[in-house]
Amino acid sequence: MVTRSGLLARNRDFRWFWAGHTVSAVGSQVTAVALPLVASLTLDAGAAGVAAVATAGYLPNLLLPLLVGHWLERRRRRRIMVLADLVRAAALAVVPAAYLGGLLSVPLLVSVALAVGAAGVVFDIGSFAYLPSLVEPGDLAAANRAAQGSSTAAQVAGPGIAGGLAQLAGPPLAIALDAASYLASAVGVHRARRPEPAPPREEEGTGILGGLRVIAANPWLRAMTAHATVYNGAAQILTVNLVVWAVTDRQLGAGLFGLAISAAGAGAFLGTVTSLRAADRLGYGRAFAAALVLSTGTPLLIAVLPGSGMALATGLAVVQFVSGIGLGAANVLSVTLRQIVIPTGSLARSNGGYRLLIFGVLPIGAAAGGALGSTLGSRGAVAVGAAGLAVSALPMFTRRIRTLRRPEDARPATGTAPPSPRPARADARTAPGR
Repeated sequence: MVTRSGLLARNRDFRWFWAGHTVSAVGSQVTAVALPLVASLTLDAGAAGVAAVATAGYLPNLLLPLLVGHWLERRRRRRIMVLADLVRAAALAVVPAAYLGGLLSVPLLVSVALAVGAAGVVFDIGSFAYLPSLVEPGDLAAANRAAQGSSTAAQVAGPGIAGGLAQLAGPPLAIALDAASYLASAVGVHRARRPEPAPPREEEGTGILGGLRVIAANPWLRAMTAHATVYNGAAQILTVNLVVWAVTDRQLGAGLFGLAISAAGAGAFLGTVTSLRAADRLGYGRAFAAALVLSTGTPLLIAVLPGSGMALATGLAVVQFVSGIGLGAANVLSVTLRQIVIPTGSLARSNGGYRLLIFGVLPIGAAAGGALGSTLGSRGAVAVGAAGLAVSALPMFTRRIRTLRRPEDARPATGTAPPSPRPARADARTAPGR
């Protein structure tokens, strides 16, 4: 797989889209922090109120992906993405307006979080399906590298931006600035003017379960979906118990713990920008396998890290940085491979199913993390979570995947269409991947 350089410089339409995507990614991270801050600091809502707002923002990721993916499959995505950004901007603008009018309440914040979360699901699924039509096939991997790089940077910087805005302007007015970010995102996506192909005609009997059937019928998609689902569940077990083990049991200061954990973001950014070079040198499958060794194998060291204080923080930061490199690279390679393998007429529908699976396992993993922490202790639960991450990589280590030279080689043979779905009698669920 040889990738051409300079995509942002060469492609004006992608440059606008990428700018909009980047602003939207930052806005999503700011929203996730700023809305609960409004509940806590402005309304003094307590743990129950903050949890209600946070849960409302997450809930659409469980309820909507299948429906949204099925709906988007038959529509042009760019206009809908612009509309989703405008909906998020309008919903967030309600918060400062209600604050100034003395009408702000927890139920209102919950409603805003639901609306913003639902529009975010529409934007993200639409973006996955739209990008392959925006750039040439030879530029798809580079486009994903740019998009994943900005998403990773947003994950690292977003919470800090939200906290800084809340400190400077107060949480409600910080939300106003967040609303403006979505307007900027809408402008960027709108300025990507390359004509979007007409949506494909829906096959008879495809139904809402069609995306799940595409995943189930393709060995590459099955492996990536199984890996991502197990990975996310195990990551929840690890995350829930890591803070207890490091901060409470090992007496690591909260500041040092935060710095150590943030090293994962720096590593992920490095992995994102180097992923395609690794794929060119090693082959796509071997580069993917190497990324998974780092992202799923390195965390096994966490439970046996020695020392305390700065020594423990340093060890944890090194583990997080190295595993982050693998995670950033794996994300780029996974998204590109899925976009190439999935039939063009199933991109939105399949991504809806993929999102549902990986988000659907998160509450299960969190609950399991709590139960394991109570039963085995925080260190034992951390070890179990890390072991789960390692196990998640096994579906990706088959010879078929390890020997893949180019992502295009994973496409179904010419002339073979994806399996025709059985007539759908009822709706079903699908989940997303990493």
